Amino acid sequence: MKNWTRKALLLTVSAAAAAGTLAAAGAPVAHSRPAGRAAPALVWHPCGPVAGAPVPAGQECAELRVPLDHAEPGGRTVEVAVSRLRTDRPDARRGTLFVIPGGPGSSGVQRLAQKGGALRAATEGAYDLVSLDPRGVGSSVRANCRIPEADRHLVTLRSWPAPDGTITANTERSRRTAELCARNGGPVLRSFTTGNEVRDLDRLREALGERKVSIWGSSYGSYVGAVYAQLHPDRVGRLVLDSTGDPDPGRVAYGWLANMAPGAAERFPDFAAWAADPARETEGLRLARRPGDVQPLLLSLARELDRHPKASDVPSTPLTGNLLRQALQSALYSDAGFAPLARLVKAAQDPEGRPVLPPELAGPLPDADASMTVAAICNDVRWPGPASGYAGRVAADRARHPLTAGMPANITPCAFWTHGKEPRPTRITGDGPSNVLMIQSLRDPATPLAGALKMRAALGERARMVTVGQGGHGMYLGNGNACGDRVVSDFLVTGKRPARDTHCPN
Repeated sequence: MKNWTRKALLLTVSAAAAAGTLAAAGAPVAHSRPAGRAAPALVWHPCGPVAGAPVPAGQECAELRVPLDHAEPGGRTVEVAVSRLRTDRPDARRGTLFVIPGGPGSSGVQRLAQKGGALRAATEGAYDLVSLDPRGVGSSVRANCRIPEADRHLVTLRSWPAPDGTITANTERSRRTAELCARNGGPVLRSFTTGNEVRDLDRLREALGERKVSIWGSSYGSYVGAVYAQLHPDRVGRLVLDSTGDPDPGRVAYGWLANMAPGAAERFPDFAAWAADPARETEGLRLARRPGDVQPLLLSLARELDRHPKASDVPSTPLTGNLLRQALQSALYSDAGFAPLARLVKAAQDPEGRPVLPPELAGPLPDADASMTVAAICNDVRWPGPASGYAGRVAADRARHPLTAGMPANITPCAFWTHGKEPRPTRITGDGPSNVLMIQSLRDPATPLAGALKMRAALGERARMVTVGQGGHGMYLGNGNACGDRVVSDFLVTGKRPARDTHCPN
């Protein structure tokens, strides 16, 4: 998910305020399950291998059966994978914390394996940590559109315009993908919605025997958490929204994608400063003498690769201009991505070099993963149709934000999508307990501050926001700083949060 806009204004209170005056989060009213409905059963067992992370000792997995259509609870059911890491301090336990991953398309089981140990330590054992693989992800129910391999690369799933800015190929590919998903995806694919993830989470809460849960949602997961709390305010204890987008119910993912263009532009100076730092000289990664020279260098290199793609370490996949642009966009999520991007640029500049493609660009996504990624952003809300002026918006966006070359404004399969029964997305409001803490980078390439400020405004007095001086995406226990981590951990452990919106500088 892990996507949106921002301007750096507001929230300039010092970091001392983050650890200073605190106000307790409100306590929601307890809720029990509807009469006559039995809680679904969970049978816990050791987790199998999890891609990308060793499984922490004690992490358990289970399968939860949920209605394919929650409006028909007696009809067909499907299975979603869930995972749990119990507290290592039972005497300190205060409840269950749902860890909601981003995407759409990220695995909660994997997220818990990656973050569970650090989260359990940061919250001092106050929670059993629980997550699930949303429908279409990991070990949960899957669906396939039967998308051709050539259309399942990241640079084709994301609609990067042709080198000359035209979108004819994007339009044809988007139409083809939407038609394949309508023909082959079936009711399972149509069930990949935010609403169903929220409903499945509530069934998980029931299965755990919890009257209420606390939540840490990241990126798209923060939107899922906000929707859950809007629909079930009495079932949420403490809610952390990490790296949040604009909750406008008329746009949702359409707006998040569009906001990635200014987000990348606002984050790029961090990379430029790093790439021009003399410290890069000894590493062989210095790209320019001055930060202001880095963007022209990258744009010129991308244009050269548009004309003359360069053979890479993957024989069937040369490094093109759009592959370089996508590599840049991905690298901006974390400072840890800067060095690999600089190495890619250096290899592309070297006449004898053979660039090593990042793993996400080295081959196509599996069909089920690509199908889920498409469906999850198209199912929630109607996108502008194919005749609504995409070419003009792409041209304007390319001129305004050359780093993203019009991709965030471009046509996608959603323009041709056939919609299911999901109603209009939930409107986030200030109705509910004051138990929300937001954490947000000032320079987020995926969910920029401007979008997060709209979520903050929608929540009103329900929320407080802490901004973080570190750039990147995903702040708590990730790309942020010690001050921001401390504010969030204190809130989850004690229920106290800053008395007003505040800032944690680097």
